[in-house]
Amino acid sequence: MSQTTAFIEAGKRTVAIESQAVSALQTRIDQQFVKACEIILACQGRVIVTGMGKSGHIGGKMAATFASTGTPAFFVHPGEASHGDLGMVTKNDVVIAISNSGSSAEVLTLIPLFKRMQINIISMTGNPNSPLAQAADVNLDISIKEEACPLDLAPTSSTTVTLVMGDALAVALLEARGFTKEEFAFSHPGGALGRRLLIRASDLMHSGTELPKVSPDSLLSSALVEMTRTGFGMTTVVDSNDQLIGVFTDGDLRRNVDQGINLATATMAQVMNKKPKAIKASLLAAEALNVMEQRKITALVVEDDNNHPVGLLHMHDILRAGIV
Repeated sequence: MSQTTAFIEAGKRTVAIESQAVSALQTRIDQQFVKACEIILACQGRVIVTGMGKSGHIGGKMAATFASTGTPAFFVHPGEASHGDLGMVTKNDVVIAISNSGSSAEVLTLIPLFKRMQINIISMTGNPNSPLAQAADVNLDISIKEEACPLDLAPTSSTTVTLVMGDALAVALLEARGFTKEEFAFSHPGGALGRRLLIRASDLMHSGTELPKVSPDSLLSSALVEMTRTGFGMTTVVDSNDQLIGVFTDGDLRRNVDQGINLATATMAQVMNKKPKAIKASLLAAEALNVMEQRKITALVVEDDNNHPVGLLHMHDILRAGIV
């Protein structure tokens, strides 16, 4: 057998073994799982996830997933917990203790302390008869038939199954809480998704003296001066009540030149676009960008509920903010 063939066979065998292990979880999403969800949902504090070794690494990811989907959580290393970090745990918390064998000494050391604090304990073990499973209020079965490791030693299938069980909990809780995209964005403000779901037109628009305005009686030449002053390639046209009645852009200028209009005497009332597209300040910047792309324009007027222009949003502002 060539090395290339061996690599492929080993990879496929690993995927097959771990896939079967994950599929076996279907029958274990049962009343114990429901009870675990109910305990976490009723928790007034945080979910404390703990585990040793590879279980600890999975526990860290599990806590991060909980925290970013509406369930406050963090990971506590069992070794550090025995040397002071247990002070981060309160009586209002819930503990998820992970140990494939259910006999990890560092984790078991903490159980009497959790019991003394009257904290609910959810265990994830591969052995329902283990000390950890027996001590827990709920045990989630993460047992496997075999590890993908050919020596049946390195945690492979077992860690994958643990991770999936954690994701199952997180998603079930997410749905139970009615967790939204907007709430997800608040815990991810630095990411592209956070920016897309948090930044609104009001956050990026140019307002005040930066907003170009002319009246319908203004000469085209005066409008060009205003457009040059603000540098957006357009100006709003407002009536005596400061209501938006039109816009005039560089494109409108070119079209009127082609039509032979008298540039010296033309007024905005003659050359403006009388059906301007305007948006509200509360519109997400990402949605505003979609409007620009659909209409093949580079800027939008932002108006209040009384059709008064309050700002101008340019495509470049959205791109600079990293919305896309």
